[in-house]
Amino acid sequence: MCTGKCSRLVGLTLVVASLACMVANVLLMFPNAQREWTPDGITLQVWLLGGLLGGGLMVLCTGCSAVRAGGKGCCGYGCCGNRCRMLRSVFCSAFGGLGAFYCLVVASTALTNGPRCETQDHKWGTPFKDLSQSYLYNQTMWDQCVAPPNVVLWHIVLFSILLGLGLLELVLCGVQVVNGLLGTLCGDCRKGADREGEGL
Repeated sequence: MCTGKCSRLVGLTLVVASLACMVANVLLMFPNAQREWTPDGITLQVWLLGGLLGGGLMVLCTGCSAVRAGGKGCCGYGCCGNRCRMLRSVFCSAFGGLGAFYCLVVASTALTNGPRCETQDHKWGTPFKDLSQSYLYNQTMWDQCVAPPNVVLWHIVLFSILLGLGLLELVLCGVQVVNGLLGTLCGDCRKGADREGEGL
């Protein structure tokens, strides 16, 4: 696969992943899809906006840059080809990689600490934060949270999505750094392929 097509594919995937991260982060602000639990039922990790800023906007900029790098380029197919945009996508991918890493760290910390909820003694807190055993696979422990309803499952599912997407984004940003460097050095190989198509 040539650098241009690879860049476009990576860019489109990053755009979709970043939009999904933003949606997941917004949903986390409304536990159980209800507004009445905001802000009492919101953990610190939700307010850190790992999915909205890190895995969202920062990666969205990277995705758009990669898609543009897969186009005709600043000078068309002649002159520098896509080298200028490919070089720009390298820096944008490094920036997006930082955002994806931030999303990854926030999501993993949130899954470790657990959700903020009202416990059975009617106090708000994070009851799973300093436990010796993990609450993730022990559903009997989830009963400690009485409000918001289903907050533990809501927390685990959405932050797991952010964790997975953040890891995917980090890998794709790394791929685009390598692809962008190759495109900067070698140009867009679609140039020759397009000419062959025109001659047929």
